[in-house]
Amino acid sequence: MTVIEPAPDALEETSAAKEEMPGEIERAEPADVPPTPTPAAVADTSSLAAMPAPELPPVPAMPAAPAGEQAEQTTIKGELLLALGDRHWRIRGWQKNLSPETMRVNVQVRRDASDKADAAYYVDTLDVYSAKQRMVYIKQAALELGVQDEVIKRDLGRVLLKLEGLQDGAIPEALAPKDTAPTLTDGEHAAALALLKAPDLTRRLVADMERCGVVGEATNLLAGYLAAVSRKLDAPLAVLIQSSSAASKSSLMDAVLNLVPAEERIQYSAMTGQSLFYLGETDLQHKILAIAEEEGVRQAAYALKLLQSDGELTIASTGKDDTTGNLVTKQYRVKGPVMLMLTTTAIDVDEELLNRCLVLTVNESREQTQAIHARQRAKQTLAGLMMDNDKQSIMALHQNAQRLLKAVHVVNPYADRLTFLDDKTRMRRDHMKYLTLIRAIALLHQYQRPVRSILHRDVRLEYIEVTKDDIALANRIAHEVLGRTLDELPPQPRRLLTMLQAWVAERCAALDMQPAAFRFTRKQVREVTRWGDTQLKLYFARLVELAYLVAHFNGRRQATEYELLYDGQGDGNPHLMGLIDPATLDQERRPERDNGAEWSDQNSEWSASGRDVVGMQSGCGRAPKTTAAPGVAADSPPGVPKTRSKRSGASALAAVVDAVVG
Repeated sequence: MTVIEPAPDALEETSAAKEEMPGEIERAEPADVPPTPTPAAVADTSSLAAMPAPELPPVPAMPAAPAGEQAEQTTIKGELLLALGDRHWRIRGWQKNLSPETMRVNVQVRRDASDKADAAYYVDTLDVYSAKQRMVYIKQAALELGVQDEVIKRDLGRVLLKLEGLQDGAIPEALAPKDTAPTLTDGEHAAALALLKAPDLTRRLVADMERCGVVGEATNLLAGYLAAVSRKLDAPLAVLIQSSSAASKSSLMDAVLNLVPAEERIQYSAMTGQSLFYLGETDLQHKILAIAEEEGVRQAAYALKLLQSDGELTIASTGKDDTTGNLVTKQYRVKGPVMLMLTTTAIDVDEELLNRCLVLTVNESREQTQAIHARQRAKQTLAGLMMDNDKQSIMALHQNAQRLLKAVHVVNPYADRLTFLDDKTRMRRDHMKYLTLIRAIALLHQYQRPVRSILHRDVRLEYIEVTKDDIALANRIAHEVLGRTLDELPPQPRRLLTMLQAWVAERCAALDMQPAAFRFTRKQVREVTRWGDTQLKLYFARLVELAYLVAHFNGRRQATEYELLYDGQGDGNPHLMGLIDPATLDQERRPERDNGAEWSDQNSEWSASGRDVVGMQSGCGRAPKTTAAPGVAADSPPGVPKTRSKRSGASALAAVVDAVVG
């Protein structure tokens, strides 16, 4: 079949004719009558494929804003106010959108009228990025304001552009670290560095905290401060301050926290069971988490124990997928390590949480109460006013010093010669507390130690070393703090037991009778100690449970009488057995042999290989020479009981601090 094509000249003439007559409209075939295809068109489809695709008509542009209509933008208290002609827009909640894919806001549009009572407005909450929600808003707003849809559509487009500009600047600011350390001036840096390089650093710490309002409590203050420093280690310490109500335990915690920069501590009054799992991933990393009362965190005790032991928390929770809306499993992670600090008035604390913490107890003696009263009265004087003024500068100095501390590695060259109790399984955890306490002391003195380095596996490792002075100070603190922590009795019942023993001994001497025959009631003890009945009831129950007291029931209507079984062994001061004397650490060790018995006999200096790490008796029965614990006479003849000194923990701590820094 032959196909007849029009000549090119004819096509050009036709195009020229169309250009000369732009106003004429070509006649088109009716829409319901399809054109009859020619045989040539049916036979040769390749010519259709070669023809160019028809061009689509252009999309009409958005109507331009009327001449003279300018947008007046104002931001007041987080609200975006936009005036477009006689229409006023107010947008709220745009700061909450932290994803560039979401723009959910509360939008109000108002149209002014000559009479303010006739002003029309429309308000709704929508995601401006959702086309469906925008169309609904446009139609309803246009209907309420009595304007065309195109007017509201144009205004909403301008609102969207304004919101995008604000959100682009707000998202990075909102996601940036909230607590950043301030930049120190040259003077602040020099003063903080001078403090860290002071030879009497530990003595100044205790003195400055007492100047900030805490009376006494030297050991507790120093132990709490070192625990706060340990937050920069890979396994920080945890502290539980346990005392009776109104014994100033919160003041002790605040005195320590006030010396820590605000950006490195987080304080809560209480926490719910799941709240820890949904904190930011790095919000707690190398920071202090302080809870006002242990009772306020009992629901979160499980999470706290995991965070302290494992150094991180993970939880799998069900949530909606942002794209599909289907339920999916999402994982949340909170990284540690974190230093915990709690206070409590309870004597029955969760055992698993208790053995993870250093237990500090407040001095509740009458002398301490008198000293506190004297300080409270002194604060009402002119000297007290000046002391409060000095407090701010002291806190700022110590906070700046804390900012200068670096998380450097700490190496203990004496670690293989240290000893510790090993008679209970919980000693495995308490031994790490002791070692971490030594590392925290060394870390605090990092600007007084040379920084050493070693190349290992193509990595340069920098570290500082522990000294004997660090171990001596750690031993003194451990005797009082860990010695109390390992006690089966909480501090308050232990103090009551000591008071009962002294009172019973005095009464038995006056009545000329044996303590086993002496009976007393809780009322008598209440009159002597002037403690509350509820408090005594709890403590008596614990003493009876642990067989320090025996309860004798005399009938239904007669008061229960008690017998004291405790005979007052020891001097009442907390003491931790098994710690090595730091003075012996420099003694040169003998070369190790296959059989340690070659160096062991009754007169030998070295014990057999089977000797226990801790204890006063060697493996083959040799008596110790100079292994007396601190505070015990070392020169007593064999068979004669050794006596301990009567120095208090605070005076002993002051003595060792003077020896260390002197």
